[in-house]
Amino acid sequence: MLARHPDRFRVAVLTARRSAEELRRQETEFSPRRVVLADPDGAAPGAEIPGTWETGRDALLSAAEDPEVDVVVNALVGFAGLEPTLRALAAGKRVALANKESLVAGGSLVRQAMEEGGGELVPVDSEHSAILQCMNGAPRSVVERLVLTASGGPFRGWPASRLQSVGPEAALSHPTWDMGAKISIDSASLANKALEVIEAHVLYRMPFDRIGTVVHPQSIVHSFVEFVDGSVMAQLGFPTMEIPILYALSWPDRIADPELRTFDPVRSSPLTFEEIDHEAFPLFGVGVAAGRSGGVAPAVFNAANEVAVQAFLGGRLDFPGLARVAEFTLERLAGSTAESVEDLVAVDTEARGVAAGRIERGVSPSVPGGES
Repeated sequence: MLARHPDRFRVAVLTARRSAEELRRQETEFSPRRVVLADPDGAAPGAEIPGTWETGRDALLSAAEDPEVDVVVNALVGFAGLEPTLRALAAGKRVALANKESLVAGGSLVRQAMEEGGGELVPVDSEHSAILQCMNGAPRSVVERLVLTASGGPFRGWPASRLQSVGPEAALSHPTWDMGAKISIDSASLANKALEVIEAHVLYRMPFDRIGTVVHPQSIVHSFVEFVDGSVMAQLGFPTMEIPILYALSWPDRIADPELRTFDPVRSSPLTFEEIDHEAFPLFGVGVAAGRSGGVAPAVFNAANEVAVQAFLGGRLDFPGLARVAEFTLERLAGSTAESVEDLVAVDTEARGVAAGRIERGVSPSVPGGES
């Protein structure tokens, strides 16, 4: 997509966590001034790491605040994306944020960095991009509620009893979106939607009781915004991340891109909507309840979920265990507090240890309650 708009965008810095081969391909295509591989030890065996590349986390953080960069696209997965977000905002950058965990785990710190550094935050998640487009600068006082849509994932319509024995391969088979392993599992469990509810709360300062979620299997309507006069606006489009990425890069402008697929309402019909099945997908309720609790609870939920997802992918945890691990970890760390990035890192580390320990000891078969 960037290659289609060389008059508007220039890639100054490229970063990756471990994907050395893909990073090398993009370096050849875009000729950036700096290239950073954050975790060279995690690269594929035999991957060539050019001597001109910078490596390590310090180099990654330096790239986030590079003085010649105007827009930082943060697509890191998980809690690892928080500090680059903070560094970029503190340096006055626009952050095109595809790392929802930054807001989930450190929402107040992100807002503080943005206010003090003069940076701006533009969401890349399709749901939050849709909300931004529908609100179109309207003040929060005229917004009655936000409604996020969820595809329902590969197990939509399945009863809880059928989910006892599902494995990673089935969970990774998303019906409408092509995503990485972590986000695909989060979509299957609806943890991703809980994280997005918390993200919407932080981004738009909307109370949780005015944020709704519905299952929309076609993934055409990305979110609704209802206004106080009863009007409802929605953003529609075929499921592609190119649209929200392009909008985040060009906001508040719009750039013509003839290669993006033209929307066809007839081919998209019918559009259907369903309620979330909280019995089959209890992790959604556990996550939203953590968001309502505030404090470090969202960070604890995020950390426990990341650990549980890796255990599920590795065959060490069953699918229902994802929710049980998160609930157990939240109960154990209910009294924790964090006032700084260092405190939050400590809480994240402790939560991961608690979750990992619970998985190693075996997870109780009880079903968590949670709040929707």
